[in-house]
Amino acid sequence: MGRDIDIPMSDLESLDKALRNIADEFEHAGRNANQLEGWIGTPHGESGLRDEIDRFESAWNDKRDTLRDSVISVQEQVATVGKSWADFDSEAAASLDNTTRTPQVEE
Repeated sequence: MGRDIDIPMSDLESLDKALRNIADEFEHAGRNANQLEGWIGTPHGESGLRDEIDRFESAWNDKRDTLRDSVISVQEQVATVGKSWADFDSEAAASLDNTTRTPQVEE
């Protein structure tokens, strides 16, 4: 009593691309935080806000790396599913081409 699964290949491809973009964003987040600290500077001679951003970035860094690795793992699985289905589809189509040819009748 199975149920059909209907996932368009375009959806798998979109998901794969989105997950790659998310992983890339996590990869460069530290650089973005450093830029933010530079932009904030020390307004009115105070560095409290910049210090808090640095503290947050340090605490978040390890968690971000773990999350990035998880996103990459999911992305790789999505890519594998997409490739497997594409390969299966190609093989099934080739098989149908071979079996649907009209047999020649010997007289």
